[in-house]
Amino acid sequence: MKIIDIGINLMHRSFNEDREQVVESAIEAGVTPLIITGTCERSSIEAAKYASRYPNKLFSTAGVHPHDVKSCTHDTIKNLGKLAEKDCVVAIGECGLDYNRDFSPRDMQRKYFEQQIELACNKKLPLFLHERDAFEDFYKILEKYKNDLMNGVVVHCFTGNKEELQAYLDLGCHIGITGWICDERRGKHLIDLVKLIPLNKLMIETDAPFLTPRNLEEKPKNGRNEPKYLVHILDEIAYYLNEDIEDLANRVYKNTKLFFSI
Repeated sequence: MKIIDIGINLMHRSFNEDREQVVESAIEAGVTPLIITGTCERSSIEAAKYASRYPNKLFSTAGVHPHDVKSCTHDTIKNLGKLAEKDCVVAIGECGLDYNRDFSPRDMQRKYFEQQIELACNKKLPLFLHERDAFEDFYKILEKYKNDLMNGVVVHCFTGNKEELQAYLDLGCHIGITGWICDERRGKHLIDLVKLIPLNKLMIETDAPFLTPRNLEEKPKNGRNEPKYLVHILDEIAYYLNEDIEDLANRVYKNTKLFFSI
């Protein structure tokens, strides 16, 4: 059984001491390849550099998270475009809108979200997206480009409601489900919503080191999430969908390889 983690923040400082072991532990668990998330210009460069050391085992994205667009410069989009030429870079993002924390001004968020969408269209790469408490603006911008997004869109770490989910699916988006579904405090609504996602639109991710599944039997002592725990997330989803875990793994694996062209 193989599964692909479409979103791991492997360049996060919490992995500085054992990054290679984390990758190997994931492979031993059947979680391979991994797609490293780029969240700013610097981390996108680091992710591509690290992923290039592990051909066919690691890939990366190139983008700027809405939290970080306040640090964008005149050259940021151009530099992301150069990164996008690398074989290991399989998507533009993580990009989008986040009105929950507003770490960057909203007008800047919208500006750089659109610029990254345009970059993905120009480079013929899929989009890896983030949206939090910004659905209305996020959807309007996406809808404007719906005829140009021929290489695919995945809404990463979906935590929204039924209406938002249906709107994304109507636009042809894929949906990324994380360990949020394992959290009885805030992810319970996803149990019903995951049943509405067509299997050819479903992808799974850890968003490690964040969002450690709360219902793990053996919780990591340091509280850090890792890609090896994606097996637990898949098992949880298979249970709610009444699917055999190996059958579900195979379908999601093939779907993910096709989406990212890996």
